Amino acid sequence: MNLKSRLSILSFLQFAIWGAYLTSMGNYLGDVGMGSKIGLFYAMQGIVSIFMPAILGVIADRWIPAQKLLGISHAISAIFIIAAGYYGMVAGDSVQFSIIFLLYSISVTFYMPTIALSNSVAYSVLVNNNMDTIKAFPPIRTLGTVGFICAMLFVDFSGYQQNYSQFFVSGILGICLFLYSFTLPNCPVSKGSEKKNIADAFGLKAFSLFKDRRMATFFIFSMLLGVSLQITNGYANPFITGFKNVPGFQDTWGSNHANALISLSQVSETLCILLIPFFLKKFGIKKVMLMAMFGWVLRFGLFGLGNPGSGVWMFVLSMIVYGIAFDFFNVSGSLFVDKETSKDIRSSAQGVFMMMTNGFGATIGMLGAGEVVNHFVYSQTDPVLQLEGWRTSWYIFAGYALVVTILFALIFKYKHSETDVQNVTH
Repeated sequence: MNLKSRLSILSFLQFAIWGAYLTSMGNYLGDVGMGSKIGLFYAMQGIVSIFMPAILGVIADRWIPAQKLLGISHAISAIFIIAAGYYGMVAGDSVQFSIIFLLYSISVTFYMPTIALSNSVAYSVLVNNNMDTIKAFPPIRTLGTVGFICAMLFVDFSGYQQNYSQFFVSGILGICLFLYSFTLPNCPVSKGSEKKNIADAFGLKAFSLFKDRRMATFFIFSMLLGVSLQITNGYANPFITGFKNVPGFQDTWGSNHANALISLSQVSETLCILLIPFFLKKFGIKKVMLMAMFGWVLRFGLFGLGNPGSGVWMFVLSMIVYGIAFDFFNVSGSLFVDKETSKDIRSSAQGVFMMMTNGFGATIGMLGAGEVVNHFVYSQTDPVLQLEGWRTSWYIFAGYALVVTILFALIFKYKHSETDVQNVTH
């Protein structure tokens, strides 16, 4: 098997592990009486994303080859997510928040940094074999999204999206990747004699970019938009599934197969990645990022307007818009950081971008979204009133995204140059 195929399997498993529970965990938590705690579970992913990737990155650079550290991390993560599933199985409807949250938190503490580690392994293997990463990596990464979709669909059609079994699926896939990682080519640690201080090791020098007004503005808006990133992952499934309790929607396909419906978002994501070079060249980074921001307005607003019956087309449109909302921001933002920073802090600057979006932004977003949903939805017991609460919540999220979009358009200054865009997309 050639290297690209081997790395594609790595990418497939990496994201299948996440896809097994990311969009359906909220359903299970709601069924065991923890609907009001959903935001905390998803916020934990953001909290550990603030510091764990940097810590494991230093370990991989200095002491343990990246592919081995990747495997070890997946083994620990798998053990604890399986433990969470086992506890859910034996506890039944008497699941205690403190126990399952602890097991889950330890699992994601070791899973979240593997996203960056798996990319590092792929880049290292490609570079060591004299391959062009810009041409070779995107198809490899696309298999990750395919893995995510396959895991979502398996959990949906196996009937696991509303019970603890989704954790077992994730854990089994994690064990598979643990074993598989040790068959990958070696990624040697750095043997350089130069000593780095703490600031160098953790990429803290990149924070000097905040002295530049435009970069500071960009990073602040990255955090503000990052607030939106995990909301639908946490709440879309319980929202759509909740229609089963509302007269007239019990037998609709969408309310019974929310995960399959949501998987259209990931399909859109894979297609929108291919559009980014054209849109960047045509419209420039600022306009592309504005498209992404307005995409979040539509993503949330269409959830509020639609239903899994006659209004299912609005749900489908929301799933299609997700590709623009998610990819146009993340990829174009990453390209902006790459172009605007010097080579010596470029990787660290990317880390700051991820920290602001998936770390601080996503954490604040899920804690805030949890308060909104708890107030308008889980404070109600009547399914019809809960549905009205969901609609109100989605409109609040859409309003927030609209305010961020308008402020970004007014405050962020950037002059489009096709030459600059060509330099960072080729």
